[in-house]
Amino acid sequence: MKHPDFKPIPRQEPDPHYLGKLEKVIKSYWKEKAICNFGGREYSYEDLAANIEKIHILLEAAGVKKGDKVTLCARNTAEWAISFLGINTYEAVTVPLLADFTPESINHLVDHSDSVALLADEDIWKTLDITKMPKVRMVLNITDLSIFWTDTDKVKETAAKLDECFKAKFPAGFGPEDVHYPTDNGKELAVINYTSGTTSAPKGVMLRYECFSATIDYGHRYLPNGHGDRIVSMLPMGHIYGLTYEFLYPLCGGVCVYYLGKTPSPSLLLKAMKEVKPYIVITVPLVMEKVYKSGVAPKLDKIKALLAIPGISNIIYKKAGKALLEAFGGNIRYFVMGGAALNPKVEKAFKKMALPYTVGYGMTEAAPLLAFRCWWEYAPGSCGQAVDCADVKIDSEDPHLIAGEILAKGTNVCSGYYKYPEADSAVFTEDGYLHTGDLGTVDSKGNIFLRGRSKTMFLSANGQNIYPEEVEAVINTCSYVAESLLVDRGGKLVGLVYLDQKAIEDGGLDPERVSEIPEEIKYTANKHLPGYSKISKIEVVTVPFEKTPKMSIKRFLYS
Repeated sequence: MKHPDFKPIPRQEPDPHYLGKLEKVIKSYWKEKAICNFGGREYSYEDLAANIEKIHILLEAAGVKKGDKVTLCARNTAEWAISFLGINTYEAVTVPLLADFTPESINHLVDHSDSVALLADEDIWKTLDITKMPKVRMVLNITDLSIFWTDTDKVKETAAKLDECFKAKFPAGFGPEDVHYPTDNGKELAVINYTSGTTSAPKGVMLRYECFSATIDYGHRYLPNGHGDRIVSMLPMGHIYGLTYEFLYPLCGGVCVYYLGKTPSPSLLLKAMKEVKPYIVITVPLVMEKVYKSGVAPKLDKIKALLAIPGISNIIYKKAGKALLEAFGGNIRYFVMGGAALNPKVEKAFKKMALPYTVGYGMTEAAPLLAFRCWWEYAPGSCGQAVDCADVKIDSEDPHLIAGEILAKGTNVCSGYYKYPEADSAVFTEDGYLHTGDLGTVDSKGNIFLRGRSKTMFLSANGQNIYPEEVEAVINTCSYVAESLLVDRGGKLVGLVYLDQKAIEDGGLDPERVSEIPEEIKYTANKHLPGYSKISKIEVVTVPFEKTPKMSIKRFLYS
């Protein structure tokens, strides 16, 4: 069905630069709120622009040049957003790292990325070892722009009199006319985003400025927003999904962004929704499934008899949908989910509830969107249609009936992986299409249906990628483990473990001692895993896992 007020805006080539949009928004709403910490500090567009300039002054003092790499690793806050834009508008390459990476991984990735500066919060900084990051000249505290560490006297002097340096740079005062951001750099590298915290052959996805311009402009044309709208940011900003669609897309459209900080409790989240009254919720299916199963389904179960009556059933579902929208503040125009398929049972209920929901599809390498359709055109069970800034196709002799790998090429698709040419050659076809690793079919209207994943990645509730092989590698280092397999059970990570029987016999362990091993494995492994991939339970299997001829575990048998 068509939304009566919606008229798609044709794409322009080249796509309007997102920094040009940001500059216009800042100048238009100078004294109004731009980004806020929920229940904490609020920044106007003027504050945002002024702090961006102060970060420029500090980067220059540290000798950072255009194209140099600068890492940003901190919890989600308004200050994170300011720091990103400070680096990004300076035309240094931003390397956003997830705050939940282990300190060892952060140290390693800062060095691997060749970063010459690090912007962090105190909680992150106190866990790091500066000797493991030999190229870094400055570590900046994003909270107040003070210096955690530097080997450069000029940085110390500049930081000590930062306000004076700012006034000297703008002797006539700082106003909207002083805001100028580069828009002629579309082909240049903007961000290196590491898709995991692995310390062996890490994959840093290289995204150009034009990648973000294309996907942000698509969002503005198909998910219109504007000044007066608000959004609550829940996804990790170190992940491209959160970075692009909970930060850059709304902010560059004039939307005020509210940050919750650490992963919120359900009560804090609902409190924020009711107070902020967002126009959109960007999330992953697991979150909405939990909302339905914990808040809606129990109430519907109590009136099953009434739901069997067609006319009454429609009224009840519509009332349930209205109540859910009110719980999210009452202003929701879109629920946008991505990263995984929505449970069919939940989707059927959402349809009956007339919720304005849709499920898109993408990946970090596409910054991140590859397919989408707004709720009034969305085909249930699909992930939308190909975005118009990319050529998306199914590698199949009959894409309508036979699933094939989804391939993509376009302005929003990455340039490859930083210092990892082997991955580049494996992930791109000879004619430049990106291997997504996902299988799909397409219908006559262009709706794409995911039919499976050739990848093994899990998606956590807050949008972070979990690579089971990496978690298994940690489990396998624990005492008495012969082999392991990670499975996702209702959003909880469970480690299936086959114990090393010979080691147990050699150790002379009695049955009571053996029974304690699973908990020990869980405790030991979790000490070395980031927060989002910690194991909730270890289960012992009594026989070795079934293998393929290449001796790979047949994962599908245990999912």
